[in-house]
Amino acid sequence: MPHRAFIGIGSNLGDRLANYLEALDRLGKLRQTRIVRQSSIYETEPVGDVIGPFLNGAVEVETELPAEALMHQLLAVERAMGRKRVRMPKGAARARYKPRIIDLDLLFFNKELIDTPKLQVPHPRLHERRFVLVPMSELAPALIHPRLNASISELLAGLKSTQRVVLMRADLLRPPSPRREVASR
Repeated sequence: MPHRAFIGIGSNLGDRLANYLEALDRLGKLRQTRIVRQSSIYETEPVGDVIGPFLNGAVEVETELPAEALMHQLLAVERAMGRKRVRMPKGAARARYKPRIIDLDLLFFNKELIDTPKLQVPHPRLHERRFVLVPMSELAPALIHPRLNASISELLAGLKSTQRVVLMRADLLRPPSPRREVASR
């Protein structure tokens, strides 16, 4: 029986839309995984000291992979697209928020609570982030957060964040129409 998972997608470096769409394409090619639905794409203000807006959205997937293996695949997609994660020495202060070519977060995996050194599901800060809750509310407004016992819609309605999250222009989301050559006379 396949697992139901939700993945957050974000990019704020380079050609953000191309990065986002490439990540979506790569997610669609993950082994034993298929995209069920995808949210709209939103332009969002960055969190922390990061400069420049992000493009954010979410996808719902069905997968035969366990959560840890799916997360491993997400990290492989990030690496393949050029994201470099820096390992910090134990005890060193870490800058949490940095510009990213691509960021893939495993937001939910079934109704499971997972808390290991390498993986936390549901994502530990998703309930504080409008850029996660808005696209998730498109896909699964009634989904109950298993730790907070509240729906995505309830979490979004109760959010105090004033972060700007704006639907991206729809005409930018469509693939370009093929150009027609006009015959010269």
